Amino acid sequence: MSDFSREWLALREPADADARADDLLTPLRAHLGARELVIRDLGSGTGSMARWLSPRLSTPHRWVLTDRDPVLLAAAAVPGAATELRDLTSLTPEDLAGTSLVTGSALLDLLTEEEVTRLAEVCVKASCPVLFVLSVAGKVELDPPDPLDDAVTSAFNAHQRRTVEGRTLLGPTAVPVMARVFEDLGATVYRSPSPWRLGPDRPELTTAWLQGWLGAACEQDGDLAEVAGAYLRRRLAGPLHATVHHEDLLAIPA
Repeated sequence: MSDFSREWLALREPADADARADDLLTPLRAHLGARELVIRDLGSGTGSMARWLSPRLSTPHRWVLTDRDPVLLAAAAVPGAATELRDLTSLTPEDLAGTSLVTGSALLDLLTEEEVTRLAEVCVKASCPVLFVLSVAGKVELDPPDPLDDAVTSAFNAHQRRTVEGRTLLGPTAVPVMARVFEDLGATVYRSPSPWRLGPDRPELTTAWLQGWLGAACEQDGDLAEVAGAYLRRRLAGPLHATVHHEDLLAIPA
């Protein structure tokens, strides 16, 4: 599965819903108040963020789902939502006029420092709070442990920070970088962990995640390929429990 296939997004949606940090919603709801909301979801895929957040908001709201993949937008299942096909890096403060909240899920680690900085500046200029969730944190805990775990984790994290077509991705440093930018711009920033907890109760997702995690590590470090097959067989022989750490960020402009 690709990182952005409909199948992968559907497979991970229940784990995403369980992981997102509910505690950030308390200051968010206090800031938003009782007014009707317009929420723009960036990199929306098929709309999982909207399906998670909507029942947790007590005020009327409508969604604008923004993605550059027309196939995913066509498959979006969010009643009454508008869709917009565009690259999120081209957003301007004028585009956010009338927007009450900007959201994104599993998004920040795919951006560069320049892109994250510009996005924060745009949101602050538009006085628009943001809730970005499920950014990778660079830490995985596996039970039982294996001697190869640390090498795979290190290679995977390097892969997350690789340079693609001249863009150096932030990977696990995305949330700290964006938090610093927002704080420098005078915003109030909240951060909270949002780990995936995988294991025998989610066998399909656990297997798909493990294969993708190991595959990315081998792509980054070719030497791992020689031992990856045996490592994967050991892990799939199970039972395996994995805690995949993510972090959520809420920023409220002054």
